[in-house]
Amino acid sequence: MASVVLSSFRVASFWEGGGHFWVYMQYLQALRRAGCDVYWMEQLHPSGDPVRDRRAVEAFRSRARDFGLEGRLLLYTAGTDDEQREWLGVAASEAEARLRGADLLLNFHYAIRPDLLALPRRTALIDIDPGLLQHWVGTGMLQVPPHDVYLTTGETVGSPEAPFPDWGVEWTHFHPLVCLDLWPARYDPACEAFTTISGWSEASWIYMPENGRSVLKENTKRISFLEFADLPRRTSQPLELALDLNQDPNDSDAQDRSLLESQGWRIRHSRKVAGSPATYRRYIQGSRGELSCAKPSCMWFQNAWVSDRSVCYLASGKPVVVQHTGPSSFLPSGEGMFRFRSVDEAVDALDQINANYAKHCRAARELAEACFDGDLGIRRILDAALI
Repeated sequence: MASVVLSSFRVASFWEGGGHFWVYMQYLQALRRAGCDVYWMEQLHPSGDPVRDRRAVEAFRSRARDFGLEGRLLLYTAGTDDEQREWLGVAASEAEARLRGADLLLNFHYAIRPDLLALPRRTALIDIDPGLLQHWVGTGMLQVPPHDVYLTTGETVGSPEAPFPDWGVEWTHFHPLVCLDLWPARYDPACEAFTTISGWSEASWIYMPENGRSVLKENTKRISFLEFADLPRRTSQPLELALDLNQDPNDSDAQDRSLLESQGWRIRHSRKVAGSPATYRRYIQGSRGELSCAKPSCMWFQNAWVSDRSVCYLASGKPVVVQHTGPSSFLPSGEGMFRFRSVDEAVDALDQINANYAKHCRAARELAEACFDGDLGIRRILDAALI
């Protein structure tokens, strides 16, 4: 039995994000099904509010127990270069012994401290921000310490066609994972709205080349969705967005919400309808399908990105209509999944799905089984990482 430590990123501090928790839980549960002995490791990022931080860690520990992780958490604060790392609820000697005994550290934390990488037998970096990660490294915005193996969900990463560097490492490709038994199909023609769950205006800016110079551009879902703001006026299909909006009525988020609602979008707050793993799953499985845009960087980089959220919709037997993020050798556009570049294409996709809803529901689940099965995906990862 291989011993694996999964190093996640900002899950415990974002306790209101049920979907963010699921991103990493798919991998952890798939590792368990593969017979691995798994621990969850995470660096805590204090917010400056000790009460909120304590509540966040308590909520995370509770959820971890629900998923069988009692006694299998390695939570730590990094401090500064002059301060010693502190482990929560476990002695430093025990935590470091666990890392030294690990056959593999599966790392999603790009800026992890190198001394932690030195402890396990093998290390593998998991890239779930294809194109963006390579851009960050290539422009010096991020320094990633060396790993033994580099894995990516980006189909074009490392290829000659990619409009971004690969920073000189060999990439192994795999598809996002979903544990099919934890996301059973829920075929229900009475489900009304196509939905999605998304961040909105959180600070995200990157420098991109334009006309021979570097230009700072906003890279948020807000930018992408506003380009399709009039979509509900073009279709009879109800469309709903569960967004992580700032609640201040004087904030620009409130103005955006008013604009979207005036165009016919239903707006919910994501922390209310999908703030826990259970409510996140329930919201997706109660939807008719997914309609979603991608961050602009996905189109800039043409990374053929598909989100872990969309994979959950597919596994649930919910057709997805998502923004086109670049050529793909395996992503379909016509059965179960439709990829749009324009409002007209999105409207046509919704019409096609509703004209034969049962067929596209079955095709969605079949796509999840064929391409995103966690059991198959984790074997590819382990085969590449454990030599």
